[in-house]
Amino acid sequence: MSRGRCNRLVRAAWTALIGACLLLPLAGCVTNTVQQVREANTSLASGDSVVVLGRRTRPSASETELDFISCVAKNLGGGADAIRTIPEPEFLDALFPWFEPRTAPANSDDVPGLMQQPALAARLSEIGLRYLVWVDGSTQRTEQTGSLTCSVTGAGGGCFGFLTWENDSSYEATVWDVRTGRSVGKISSDAVGTSYMPAVVLPVPIIAPVRSSACDTLGDQLKVFLQGET
Repeated sequence: MSRGRCNRLVRAAWTALIGACLLLPLAGCVTNTVQQVREANTSLASGDSVVVLGRRTRPSASETELDFISCVAKNLGGGADAIRTIPEPEFLDALFPWFEPRTAPANSDDVPGLMQQPALAARLSEIGLRYLVWVDGSTQRTEQTGSLTCSVTGAGGGCFGFLTWENDSSYEATVWDVRTGRSVGKISSDAVGTSYMPAVVLPVPIIAPVRSSACDTLGDQLKVFLQGET
């Protein structure tokens, strides 16, 4: 390979690397929408706790991601206005065997019947649980355009092209009052975002934090809802 061609390849690689460093702080655009329906008043007294659960019939195409459940619970239990939150694994251990995959509710409509069992109701009261938050939903890629190709030759290699894709995070949280066995409301959080990946020698992903944005929005709104604020 000639010296001139080698120098051009080196300059192109450095240019792409510098561009990648400049773009790293950027993120794709995300649009959030949150909706709330309140069916009854809510409040939390000292010692009351909350648990966030999702579908337990795994594996399933309709299951809610485990890390999303953990994210919402972490948001509820953090910050200056933190709510006492029981981690899902700890809750499942304490309530064995009612919430194991073979006996757990398949959807939110099955929760009231389960909570009406006297032994379970007594155990829920014993651990101080006031509200059970059931989360349904998922994050899906809804659209993708563009193309990107990568090749390796004796003279070097690289990627060229431009990809763009859209993710849609759609989740709904149903809040159940353990004492009454009834739903007190629902909160939905939808986030749509577009991510990009330009490539000139080196691919540079610019990712829209769609799922984390939906988690933050849902967690913040649940805090307000459970504490009885409008």
